[in-house]
Amino acid sequence: MKNTSGNFFERASTKITNWTGSPIAFCVAFLIVIVWVLSGPIFNYSDTWQLVINTGTTIITFLMVFLIQKSQNKDSKAIQLKLNELIAASRHASNRMVDIEDLTESELDVLHKYYQKLSDIAEEDNDIHKSHSIDAAVILHRVKKEKRALD
Repeated sequence: MKNTSGNFFERASTKITNWTGSPIAFCVAFLIVIVWVLSGPIFNYSDTWQLVINTGTTIITFLMVFLIQKSQNKDSKAIQLKLNELIAASRHASNRMVDIEDLTESELDVLHKYYQKLSDIAEEDNDIHKSHSIDAAVILHRVKKEKRALD
């Protein structure tokens, strides 16, 4: 299912990111620094000599920030899709959790507090196989509410 016809930036960023994370790339960068250090006496440690390494590293760092961000965005999206598939495939999981990455920070905080409460409830149970989910909690809440209404 791999798409080999993606745009140029996609293909180039993947190849560059893979290469720059390799031991060979580290060795090349290390050798460049060694050559630069050894060339210091030849250039009398001049301002130009220092400017060469400063400019080179600044440019490479600037460009790598965008490549790393592209790679991270792609990885995050892939992980979210895999998690969504796991949620969708599990009959006990709540489908409400699919695409929660689109929620605001405060909405995520509310969910976090809710799951912290579920965790606390699960710790109190002696049965480690008992499931606590949003859907189960909603049903239990409805049952309790109806029971109170009847009393």
